[in-house]
Amino acid sequence: MIERYSRPEMAELWTDETKYATWVRVEVLATAAQVELGVVPADAFEAIRRAPVPTVERIRACESTRDHEILAFLAAYTENMPSDAARWVHHGMTSYDLVDTSLGHILARAGDLVLNAAHTLAQLLVERALEHWDTPCIARTHGIHAEPTTFGQKLAVHAHALHRCLTQLTAARAAVAVGTLSGPVGTYAHISPQVEERVCAELGLGFEPVPTQVVARDRHAQLLSALAVTGAVVEQFALEMRMLQRTEVGEVDEPRTSAYQGSSAMPHKRNPTTSERLCGLARILRANAGAAYENIALWHERDLAHSSVERVILPDSLTVAHYQLTSAADLLRGLRVFPDRMARNIGTTLGLVYSSEIYLDLVSEGADREEAYRLVQSAATEAWSAGTGLAESLASRGVTVREGQLDPQRFLGNRAHLKSRLEALSKELQQHVDM
Repeated sequence: MIERYSRPEMAELWTDETKYATWVRVEVLATAAQVELGVVPADAFEAIRRAPVPTVERIRACESTRDHEILAFLAAYTENMPSDAARWVHHGMTSYDLVDTSLGHILARAGDLVLNAAHTLAQLLVERALEHWDTPCIARTHGIHAEPTTFGQKLAVHAHALHRCLTQLTAARAAVAVGTLSGPVGTYAHISPQVEERVCAELGLGFEPVPTQVVARDRHAQLLSALAVTGAVVEQFALEMRMLQRTEVGEVDEPRTSAYQGSSAMPHKRNPTTSERLCGLARILRANAGAAYENIALWHERDLAHSSVERVILPDSLTVAHYQLTSAADLLRGLRVFPDRMARNIGTTLGLVYSSEIYLDLVSEGADREEAYRLVQSAATEAWSAGTGLAESLASRGVTVREGQLDPQRFLGNRAHLKSRLEALSKELQQHVDM
């Protein structure tokens, strides 16, 4: 992923230097396990353990004469070892024992960064939802004013959605935190399963219960699917923030630096560029999830069709997801909310958004449901066309609007159960932080 959409802590995990350092760690752990089992002589281990991680440049030079990255790595790693030690490196292993076990470790670390970022955003959504729990604003369906709600309830919707994503991400992180050291075609013919158990335990990984030589790719598809869903949930939040920043709405304003310039031609512009960026990045995550599905079906015990795809989609998806989550958190922290503008927007339609209250009150007082609906609808249509208030139009039909009927608080008083659910979510998220 390009640097523009990367955070340093995530980008570092996907460097060649980190990959080769992890390969060395797997080789050292595997050799140590084989020494314990009496397969590899103990006097060879120290030379293997002390050998430095080969440079990327040296591995590339070796690859130019081998056309095989793993063999190039092994050549560069062992070239300065005594021959009696070098011959025991990678003993009984095949290429993807090294590649997939290392990948599982890196995916677990990257997954932890994404999970932490998602937890942070979820907490912020809860905090700001509670802050604005009683801040009235208009709810919109089909983009049209519907009835009053609160800005806090709007944010609570996104908080609970992201909490569901955390469940999916946690399961997906566990699914990919898996290695295999089972030798060619996964039969353990040349390496003991105890080596696999010990290496994976040291790396904090599970292991493939029945390997085929590679870790099953449905695991990676599960991860990218969870990232895509999470990206879409962040997009839903960001889209709402974009819509609320429109000039004619003006209910919130995303944070900008003092250096901000919104347009090369129009100095007045304050465009919702951060929100728009968050929406755009979700498209990458969805597209990459589709590519991950294509990687599940491999020929027989393995082929290499997935490899080139994964070199792009795994680092890109995790990097983009992490950037999107952290950027959304930055936006929410600095988001300016304008309760006065929200209140004015509720009144824009001169009472039309209270039509359901009046209609239901008429029914409660004995009116026929269909007749009451049609009466209020005709009054609302006339008021909208004439630009007059709903109360005035109803009065011409013999319906008197009582005090308090056109009050947004009538819509907001029966939400204690919703707030208690949000407070329970806040406690659950805080427990994760305290662990």
